[in-house]
Amino acid sequence: MKKKDSYFGYKTKRQRLELLRSQLESERSSFTAHWSDLSQYILPRRQRFFVSDGNKGDRRNQKITDSTATLAARTLRSGMMGGVTSPARRWFRLTTPDTSMTEIGAVKMWLETVTNRMNSILLRSNLYNVLPTIYGDMGVFGTAAMHVEEDFDNVVRFYSHPVGSYAIANNEKLQVDIFQRDFRMTIRQLVDKFGREENGDIDWSKFSDYIKHLYEQGLQETWIDVCHVIKPNEEYDPNQVDSKYKKYMSCYYERGGNMGSNSGYISDNDADRYLSEKGYDYFPVLCPRWEVTGEDVYGTNCPGMEALGDIKQLMLGERRVMQAVEKQINPPMIGPTSLKMASPNILPGGITYIDTREGMQGFRPAHEINFNISQMEEKQSQVRQRISRTFYEDLFLMLANSDRREITAREIDERHEEKLLALGPVLEQLNQDLLDPLIDIVFDLMNKQGIIPTPPEELQGMPLRVVYESVLAQAQKSLGIGSVERFTQFVGNMATVSPGVLDKVDSDQIVDVYGDLIGISPSIIRTDEDVSMMRQGRQQAQQAQAMAEAAPGLAGAAKDLSEARLDEPSALSQLLQQGNVGL
Repeated sequence: MKKKDSYFGYKTKRQRLELLRSQLESERSSFTAHWSDLSQYILPRRQRFFVSDGNKGDRRNQKITDSTATLAARTLRSGMMGGVTSPARRWFRLTTPDTSMTEIGAVKMWLETVTNRMNSILLRSNLYNVLPTIYGDMGVFGTAAMHVEEDFDNVVRFYSHPVGSYAIANNEKLQVDIFQRDFRMTIRQLVDKFGREENGDIDWSKFSDYIKHLYEQGLQETWIDVCHVIKPNEEYDPNQVDSKYKKYMSCYYERGGNMGSNSGYISDNDADRYLSEKGYDYFPVLCPRWEVTGEDVYGTNCPGMEALGDIKQLMLGERRVMQAVEKQINPPMIGPTSLKMASPNILPGGITYIDTREGMQGFRPAHEINFNISQMEEKQSQVRQRISRTFYEDLFLMLANSDRREITAREIDERHEEKLLALGPVLEQLNQDLLDPLIDIVFDLMNKQGIIPTPPEELQGMPLRVVYESVLAQAQKSLGIGSVERFTQFVGNMATVSPGVLDKVDSDQIVDVYGDLIGISPSIIRTDEDVSMMRQGRQQAQQAQAMAEAAPGLAGAAKDLSEARLDEPSALSQLLQQGNVGL
């Protein structure tokens, strides 16, 4: 299919994709040098700026002489994992924008059931294997990328992409909606993924003649450059059933020939041939960024970028220290010319024989080294502390490093608040770029596969809301928890003076709000319906008990009245006489 372009004439779809690819790579190029520095000094095996970088076991950590930054990045990754999306505890739940809806028993039960099923699906998937890598990329490079694919065995599967291997672009809302990456696959992998049909035959129409030739020659482990593009679909048609007409297009094709690669194995006949043309109803790539400036596409600030200067200073200082120590232990030596043809013995206990003459000094160090290592170590320690603080290592390890055997819950809350102050903006960016779309996609895939139960009538047409309950999310709510506690304490003190003040407080609502703030499972707190029924039952039981207790007295009074004689003067006879007079 051809499309008219007023600037470039008629272009095939593949030519338009290659034009997009070149633009994205040009936009990314300004970050490449910076990412390369970060990789070499912190995570040397995490970058992939060339497709040939893959599957290479060469040593890449030559510039690392002190592992402080690498360990700090590892702590940040683990701290984010445990504080935001810990697999050991539930870190999110579904609710409704209208909080009163969650008081309906059927709605509450449905939300709890769906939340539990989503957590179970995520535990079964490989999400918690991929997320630490994503957090590490965010902290070191400022940008990360995770691909979400439907999996018919485990509902969903996730893939992380190394920095430098992909390029992205934003839409008008500054959300990533274009993703392009270059990578390599073997011919055998390509055939199995894109060409193998259900009956076992191979559809060679998707491959170049070059691939078919190598496959038939038995060279199936040859690496082939592949390009993958995901972008809004120009041919989007909601009325079409075919996958390639969905909202977002996904296109795989071989790189080569006149399309820009040096391999030269794509002929003109293959110039508009694709390994796969499919689509998505959702954008399947999540690209969280640590911090973004203005309309920038990639993350422009992160702990790795902030600490890079200190990291380089630390590495340089370590090299200088080792040089000084080496000179002290094995200093350069000078001696008389008579030693030029001799072999001086500088081993411990060794002897070098020289003849001394008037004014001549013997075999000695070229210069005296009086290096104060303690001062240098103190300076290096300051640099290490700065790197640690930049990566929030002191915050994530504060509880583990505490030498106190007892610590109060209030102190823990206050320390969590410190994390919140430092990471609050990052958590909001993370929710927008990663967690919100992740939960939306998983919910849609579960619904597509029939795992989501039918919602109650009260929820028909109503949107859902996600509430995060991780350690750091709870820290964000800690100020609200303190306010509720202070308020209830104040009301309790006032009630001792003026009990009527309790009429101003809805104690049931306080329990609901407090439970929500501290992340209590909704299944623990009864709904207003259940509480009302319990109270009605309790009131009826109390009334029945009161009547039962009063029954003997009433029966005795009735007996006394029935046996009373009215012909004798008594209070009862007088009362009856007064009544008759009234009549």
